Amino acid sequence: MGIGSGSWVGLMLGNVPDFVILALALSKIDAVVVPLDPTTGNRELEMVLEAAPLRALITRPRGGEGGQAAAGPPFYANPAPARPAAIVRPSTPSKFVPENRRRLQGTLLTCSLYKRTPLAALADANAAVVQFTATVGGDPKGVVRSRENLADAATSIGKTLNIKPTDRVLCTVPLHHSYGFDFGLLANLAHGTTLFLEDEISPKRITKLLREQSIDFFPGNPGLFGSLVRVPTIKPLRIASARYISSGSVLPPSIAESFHERFGIRLLSCYHSTQAGPLAIDRGGKDPETVGKPFEGVELRVAAPGGEKIPAGEAGPIWVRSRGLSMLSVPKIHLPKRSDGVPIGGADGDNWFRTGDLGRIDRSGRLTISGREDDLVKVDGKRVALGEVEGCLEAFPKVKAAQARIIMDDLGGPMVVARVVRAGVCRVEDIIDHCARNLAPYKVPRQIEFCEALA
Repeated sequence: MGIGSGSWVGLMLGNVPDFVILALALSKIDAVVVPLDPTTGNRELEMVLEAAPLRALITRPRGGEGGQAAAGPPFYANPAPARPAAIVRPSTPSKFVPENRRRLQGTLLTCSLYKRTPLAALADANAAVVQFTATVGGDPKGVVRSRENLADAATSIGKTLNIKPTDRVLCTVPLHHSYGFDFGLLANLAHGTTLFLEDEISPKRITKLLREQSIDFFPGNPGLFGSLVRVPTIKPLRIASARYISSGSVLPPSIAESFHERFGIRLLSCYHSTQAGPLAIDRGGKDPETVGKPFEGVELRVAAPGGEKIPAGEAGPIWVRSRGLSMLSVPKIHLPKRSDGVPIGGADGDNWFRTGDLGRIDRSGRLTISGREDDLVKVDGKRVALGEVEGCLEAFPKVKAAQARIIMDDLGGPMVVARVVRAGVCRVEDIIDHCARNLAPYKVPRQIEFCEALA
């Protein structure tokens, strides 16, 4: 197919064996793996294709058809505060039309081939994987991770969590997400564990797998663990040295306590990022509101915006330094200058990276995350720019103004909700349908509240 060393190949697949097989095949020929969410919408896919010079895009039947996306501007201009009043949908076709489209032999997978070449500026980056997250405006940003970054993450996870070849790992977190990739696939390949992949989230089936397969390593998120505790007739699991990890958002104490009561296993609250990999974990699982202490080989600190020290226990920006940190991305992000010091997403002269998260470190060295410095939040472990959601809502003709926020469901984790000022008569269903057509599923507000004015 003409795919060789240095080629960027998108894998728009779920947690299926094909993802692992193709990732290994691409790695073997020194190609660059670009995992993509199968639920990616056409507008966002067009932006991904603009940022990443994909030589090929592999999808399952009825998946994203590369090159057929509508090219519209983002709802929320970054960093301009103004939002467009309407969605612009150009009549011209996408410029990313594949030169060829063929089925992979022996599979139902479709491979779309493009006339694209790798970025010359990244020729010496030793890139292995490019993982997409969101910028402040909601536009996709691909973090370029080198082989060294991945090796460091695998070593850090293995040493910190004492992973052994006899461990049995269940991965329901999407492999196309950096958290699932690191704690599922990387941990498996580096340490020879047995990996169980699950593509469909069925709480009843997952609880059955945990018991019947004696799963002792299980990365998840608060929403997943909250759904598991609602499964009836659960008996405690008798698994020694179980490491069930919760990341992606703050772990509510109610979920942690309910899970321990019903399953007999304490959840370990974890701090992970696409750009820096595994950062911190509460090894004891007795205080879910903290993410504990740093992983092996990771340095964390809470400091002032300019990097100056602040007293222990005082809240401030979180900074990280590790060999797993990548400062390369596509498209290249021009960070706005800040009068208070290093910009969010930037690093100082000593390679301390300003994550954009806020938190505090107590006198025993445990980190507690308290929020963000910008409008980025996490839902199901995925970055969401609230400004993008608000821009989408205000693009609906009968919405005058909108305000999005995150609320925590005690047993369901975080969800996006919104307050809306109407410009005309409309129903909640109409607004949600509009969002569902223009946003990824996890960005769509779960609740709409009508009001006369925004606070």
